[in-house]
This record gives sequence, structure tokens and C-alpha cells, in this order.
Amino acid sequence: MHEATTAPPVGLSTNPGFSDRSTGDSDPFGTHRGPLNVTDDFSVLDDPIEQSEFTQTREIDGQSVAESVLMVQGMYCAACADTVECALQDIPGVRSAKVHAATRRLTLQWDPQSTRISSLAQAVGRTGYRLLPMQQALSISERLKETRLALWRLFVAGFCAMQVMMYAWPAYVAEPGEMSADIEQLLRWASWVLSVPVVTFASGPFFRGAWRDLRLGRVGMDTPVTIGILVSFAASTAATFDPSGPWGHDVWFDSLTMFVFFLLGGRYLELKARDRTAGALDALMNRLPEVCERRKADGAFESVSVRRLAVGEVVRVHAGQAFPGDGRLLSDSATVDEALLTGESHPLTRRLGDEVVAGSYNLGGPALVEVLRLGRDTRFAQIVALMEKASTEKPRLAVLADRIAAPFLVLVLVAAALAAWYWWHIDHSKALAVAVAVLIVTCPCALSLATPAAMLSSAGALARRGILVRRLQAFEALAGIDTVVFDKTGTLTHDRLSLAGVSLRSGVERRDALALAGVLAQGSLHPVSRAIAQAAELDDLVDGAPVVTGVKELAGQGMQGLDAEGLPVRLGSADFCGLASDAQPQAPGGRVHLSDAKGWMASFELREGVREDAALAVAALNGAGIRTWLLSGDRLEAARDVGNAVGVQEVLAGASPEQKLKQVEAMQGRGVRLAMVGDGLNDGPVLARADTSFAIGHAAPLAQAQSDFVLQAGKVMDVVLTLQQSRLTMRVVRQNLVWAAVYNLVSVPLALVGWMPPWLAGLGMAGSSLLVILNALRLAVGPAQRQDADVLHASS
Repeated sequence: MHEATTAPPVGLSTNPGFSDRSTGDSDPFGTHRGPLNVTDDFSVLDDPIEQSEFTQTREIDGQSVAESVLMVQGMYCAACADTVECALQDIPGVRSAKVHAATRRLTLQWDPQSTRISSLAQAVGRTGYRLLPMQQALSISERLKETRLALWRLFVAGFCAMQVMMYAWPAYVAEPGEMSADIEQLLRWASWVLSVPVVTFASGPFFRGAWRDLRLGRVGMDTPVTIGILVSFAASTAATFDPSGPWGHDVWFDSLTMFVFFLLGGRYLELKARDRTAGALDALMNRLPEVCERRKADGAFESVSVRRLAVGEVVRVHAGQAFPGDGRLLSDSATVDEALLTGESHPLTRRLGDEVVAGSYNLGGPALVEVLRLGRDTRFAQIVALMEKASTEKPRLAVLADRIAAPFLVLVLVAAALAAWYWWHIDHSKALAVAVAVLIVTCPCALSLATPAAMLSSAGALARRGILVRRLQAFEALAGIDTVVFDKTGTLTHDRLSLAGVSLRSGVERRDALALAGVLAQGSLHPVSRAIAQAAELDDLVDGAPVVTGVKELAGQGMQGLDAEGLPVRLGSADFCGLASDAQPQAPGGRVHLSDAKGWMASFELREGVREDAALAVAALNGAGIRTWLLSGDRLEAARDVGNAVGVQEVLAGASPEQKLKQVEAMQGRGVRLAMVGDGLNDGPVLARADTSFAIGHAAPLAQAQSDFVLQAGKVMDVVLTLQQSRLTMRVVRQNLVWAAVYNLVSVPLALVGWMPPWLAGLGMAGSSLLVILNALRLAVGPAQRQDADVLHASS
């Protein structure tokens, strides 16, 4: 339950995430500013330093447009999201405003030349909601304040409901004439007194939500609940003050307090469950520290806001803290956790001069780091941007559910009025209870939450594995594919070469030849040289390697130097080493030669290193009845070699980006639903054209921009696990939608015929929404670790 009165209705409190502009330093405890209220100008939101944390500039149709991602406090359903969108859409300078009901995130595109973000915050504030930057809205103090007030309301409603039920019980069990009229009236008065705080305090969120919607000429999900509470309390009050009056002598204080308690309880549990649903995303997106220790000119350290750091400055990061930016390690070593980037939580060791990334944790002692990149230039910021896009997108099924919910609420009010009119002519003592039950039981909260809750839960689970979901709608597309198309280089294979074999001159030992070649290769960054140097290092040939002097690289030919006797040694092409270019057959990954003063000494056959889990992933897909293709621009021999190694069913080689695109379009024209897995710049058009797509590893920016999923760990098996998670997600979505429909089909007739009292209606409404959230939480455990084909059969 989120509600707008946890703090002033608009503006910003002083939680971590905001800086004191007078000092330039962070004010983490809020001692420099009081909470903003309706009279403030919200200028803190217009501060360029603060604004840079939640706003970036984009070029749209040749115009510079600011795009801000903010949290909306005080909302909890689709109707609330629609209210915020309507409040912003008609303001000059606002291009678009989209609110995701499940995550409460607002994506706002606006023209800085026409309006200010502070003015937009005021407009939202007038509707009873608050706009906050995400880091502040998700801060611990803000969450505690919301939770504390929610628990107080729940406690008041629960305590009073128990007492009222105790006072109402004698009326249910007493025989006629067993209880005097004075005692009966006294118990009614006691129930009325206990119901007053339930209505005036505990029910506040419902009243404010309904009033906000009515002022905007809308019918929200709080409207029927509010009408039910007020009508029940008014009629029961009239019957208490004047038992012989037109409202009769029946009172519903027990039903009133119970269904308010059930509604508040359901919303509170829904809030906690929803926090867990999107919690993985929130936790990953808010890893950066608020303050850090910056080294001054005299060598001392000072605490400053991360926003005040500059590239080139040196910071000290203590154990357990996250690095504030990408940087170069100045300490001898550091143990870091880069799970956000790789999906693996195993500690990694970084040495002096190595780079560390923003958002990764320092697990050892204090580490000195020179800042190289900050803010949106960091790898962390790119990941956050992908996750923000996913968490603010509305899936197609969610949009459809929201459209159904609005007219459904109008039908609820009409049905309640007709039910009251009908029952008034049959038994006027039941008319009011039936109308209230209909109003409450039919609130479509479960329908609106069915899709986004499940998809966000899965997105959070995948994020913990290092799989970023860029578009939630992709879950639906991925669940229905029948073909997976792989790129070769960098996807099924590593983006580096490996040593496959060695041919030697008679009398030369493999160890000696590889050691000599490794010494020459260390002076080059060419992929072939790196493969030879790595092979020498893996065979532990670096220590004790022969001495080679004067090593230099000749572009396009190879490496050369002088051995201990001053004689030339060479590593490179056949011509460079004095061999005929056709002396040996071409190897799939290429061949490099080593020569000395006596001539040819050794040849090293190279190949593209197939990813360790590629064959296992392809086998799992094939076993599940999903066709697998290899689509490559490389030579046919090289493509077939990799295709046979991993077990794909079809291989198409020598394809240009245009030919790849035509092939995908042709397959789709035959009714094939396919997922594309790639990593390179030339994969961008195909990734965009496919039904759904994956960018694997540290793919080119264009490939990531066109893909639906980003596999940061570079594991091909993550494709299989994401497919499994997508199928489970859509199963849960279907279960949630069926439950929401069945719940209304069953409960509405029961309420109309008078078989469902208001308190039970409140329990049913709260329980249906909670059940949808809890069902979605099953997805939060993440994709199974099983790595066999059965994992896909089980989720089909």
C-alpha cells in the first residue's frame, strides 16, 4: 500500500540521493533542508547535477528532448498510473508520459525549452502523488516511513475490527428476548465509537484516491471501495442513532471494519510482494554509493558526494563498498565482486593497473582507484539504462488489461446500483449489504496486476543471473519460438583464437618451439599472437623461456627478433618465415609459422575456441524440438567446423548482413517464429527483424540496442534458461488472468444474490490481488540450473 500522505503531497524529502547546493556535499541525513511542501518551487529537481542522475538528452525527430525516469509515490494500481499520465499529457512541452503500475516508474519525455521538471512535479503533486528520483524513493528511510504508516493503519483497522466483532457477537448468538434493548444499544454505540477511527484514519488511502479520481472526472479502483465504506458507515450510524428510522435497525459495523482490515492487509502484503517482484531490479540499479572518500592535494581524504567527483581524481573504496565509477586500480591488488556484469558471484582478483567497474563491490581492504569514467559513461550506467527501459515498459497483455479495467469499474457502479434497487423491493434490509458487497468484490486490481507482476518477477530473477531484459514484451515472443538462429564468431565461439595443434621440424620439441613462439608473441596484440602467448602461459612456459632481443612487429607479416646467439627468429605468415604459402593446407582458424636460422621450425594450427557450453545448449534446444541454425559471414569450412562441433542442424555461411536479413525474412515468411543470438555490429539488422533476440557477452552497442535480452556472462546456456523462464512466465500470466476472470465470474453472482456479506467481499478482493502477486513470486527463484533438454520439455 503506497499512499500520498506518507510525506507532504508533493515535493522532495531529505533522504539520501540529494545534495545540499550550498556546500556541494551530500546531505545524507537531511539536516540541511526541511521537507518540501506545496509552497516549494521544486528547484532541487532543476539543479543540473541532481537532474543528471535521472535525466538524459535524446535526439527525436531532429529535436533535443529530455527523458527522465522518476518514481511516483502514492500509487498502487493501473487507475493511479492513468491519472498521473493524464495529469502530464496536456502540459505544453511534454511529449509523452508513461507510468508502469507495477514498478511505479514514470518515463517522461519533455522539452527543456518549454517547461521545467519542477513544474511537472507540481502538476503531479496537485493530483495527490509525488515524483521522486528513484534512488531517493527507494532509500531505506523512505521505505521505512511508508511501511510504518501502512502498519499503523493496518493495526488500527485490525484492533478495532476484533473489538467490534466481539461486541457484535452477542447479537448473532442471543435468543430473542435474551438480551435487553439497552444492552443491545450500548453494544451498538461501542461498535460505532470503534468504527470511527477505522473510517477516518485507516480508510484514508481509499478516500483520497477516490476524491483524486473524482476531481479529474474519472472512476478509479478506490471509487467503489469508498462508496461501500461510506454507505455502510452512514447507514449503520443512522440505524444506531435512530433504530426506528427509515434505515431500519440493522448495522454493519463488524462487516465494515473487517473488510477495511482485509483490504489494508491485502494491500500491505501486496506492497511487500511487489517490492520483492521488482526488488532485484531496484537493488541492482541502486548499487552506487551516495558518498565516497576523495584524495585531496595534500594526500588526506575527504567525504564528498559521488556527483561531485571528476575524471582523474583518486578515491578510496573500503571493503563492502561499491566502486563509484570505472577506474584504474592504484593499490597492489583488490578482490572484487562483478556479479552485476557477469552473473557470477565468485570473487575476482584485480592487480595494480587493472580496471575496475562502477557498481562492483570491493571485498577486501581499502583500495585506491583513479577515476576513468563517471555517470552515464560507465558500463554500469549502460546496464541501468537497459533495466530502466524494461521496468518502465508496459507489456501488451498489461495494456489490454488496463483498458478493460476502466470501463469495468463503471459497470461495477451500475451493477451495484441495480442490485440495491432490486433488493430494496424484495428485502430492503439486505439491499445495502448486497450493493456494498458488489462494489467491493468486483474491483479489478487482480486483472491489472496479472501480467506485469509475473514479467517483472522474471526480469528480476534473470537480472541476478546477469541476463538483462530490455523489453518485457519479449517474454511472450520468446515463449512461442520454434527456431533459434546463432551467429558464429563471438556467439558460439569466443572472440579469440586458441591453439589446436603443432607441427614440428624433426628434432624440435613442442615445449621448446612453443616457448620461443610465446616470447615473440608477447610483443603483439594481434589475435594470433595472443593465442600463441596464452597457449605458452597455459603450458607454464613463461618462466625459463629463451631470451629473444630486438623483438619487433612487421605489420601484416609477423614478429621477428634475435635469439641468444644473435641469429634471427621469426613468427608469422608462411612467406615471412620462408615457406611457400601453399606448403600446408589451410586450417579452419588459420596457421602461423615459426622459423630460425636453420629454416622452418614449427607450425601452429589455430581455431576459434567454441564456447564451453555451446554444444550443451544446442543439444538442449534440439532435444526440445526447437530447430537450430548457424548463420555466419565466415567461410563455409570454418562455419561447418563450428556447426559440427556444437551440433546445429542447419549452416548458412558466407552471408553478408543483407543476406542474413533476407534469410530471416524468408524463414518468417514460411511461418517460422525465431530468436536470433548475435554479438556484432553486422548483427544489428537481423536482431531487430527477428521475433525476439539476444546480444551475447559484451556485444557491440548496436547489437545491444536492437536486442531484447543481453547475456552479460557470455553463456550460450543462458539462452536455454531464458527460454525456460519465458515459458514459465507466460504460464503464470495465463494462470493469473484465468484466476482474475474466474474470481469475478464466481464472486459477482454470489454478491448479487446476497450470499456474500461485505466483509467476505473485502477478503475476496484482497485475497485475489495477493494471490496474483504470490503466484508471480514463484518466478523470482530464477531459471533452474538443470542443463538438459528436459528443462524445456517440463515448461512447454
